[in-house]
Amino acid sequence: MDIRWLQDFLTIAETGNFTRAAEIRNSSQAAFSRRIQSLEQWLGVPLIDRSAFPTKLTPEGERFRERAAEIVLQVADAKTSLTGAVVGRGQQVRIALPHALATGRLAAWWAEWGGLHMNDVTCTAVPGNVHDTVTALVSGNADLLICFHTAEQPIHLSAQYERVVIGAENLRPYVAASLAANVQKHFPGTQRAPLSLLMYSSGAYLGRMVDLIIESVRPRLIGRCVFEADMADVLRNLCVEGRGVAWLPDCSAEGAPPGSLVALEGWSQSMSVVAYRDRQARNPKVERLWPALSGKKPAQARKRKRDA
Repeated sequence: MDIRWLQDFLTIAETGNFTRAAEIRNSSQAAFSRRIQSLEQWLGVPLIDRSAFPTKLTPEGERFRERAAEIVLQVADAKTSLTGAVVGRGQQVRIALPHALATGRLAAWWAEWGGLHMNDVTCTAVPGNVHDTVTALVSGNADLLICFHTAEQPIHLSAQYERVVIGAENLRPYVAASLAANVQKHFPGTQRAPLSLLMYSSGAYLGRMVDLIIESVRPRLIGRCVFEADMADVLRNLCVEGRGVAWLPDCSAEGAPPGSLVALEGWSQSMSVVAYRDRQARNPKVERLWPALSGKKPAQARKRKRDA
């Protein structure tokens, strides 16, 4: 067994593409494929369904994915504890959240939350899709989960997990400023001139929200998908280049160059941003951070005010 095999497997599970996974792992595709095969031989079961395209995991691979992530994290924790690193896992708060919130909001949030005497605590971002981020929280690989939430597409967690609303985002259709007048004139598209659409991959949370928006509004949208991606920031960059219409949350749209995008009227959806934590996990760092998320004053601050 080589720990790199597990890291390779988690990378292909995340990307679903051997070429991209090999690039991320700084490996040739041939060497990367051999290491995946070595892991499968060691386990005695196939992990990758090579009869399907795009690449997907076998049922055994899906079951092994969470265990592999736990093993890699445990090995990293063990190394940190033995080498006496300056910053260990004990000083970190691990936050699982969608890529859009990770790139568009987390830095500002952490700067705000850090004002509550959190200078000795560091943040580890664990970005991913809904399945991966929820799994990270439930498996203990994340201390907090921050995600989008709507009544139409709620996140179902048991009462074991405390929840607080920390903000809101609007999901709106955008187009490049240079194309705005023409697109607005022909919106929502015609059979002779369908709109070019930049869409989320099938199964993505924001993709399901866009589908609900399109289904609920009349007249019906007429368009064709010209590009598909999991990440809002990828669609935003293509939208800025004038490739088509993209539905973007505020956190992603605000990352575009000033004046480069125009929001189209209507066809939007408001989403809550919700934070979750495990009530049973008594992490002192999270206990100190949670009041900032919930808008409550820390217990020590309340005590000082009463004493005054």
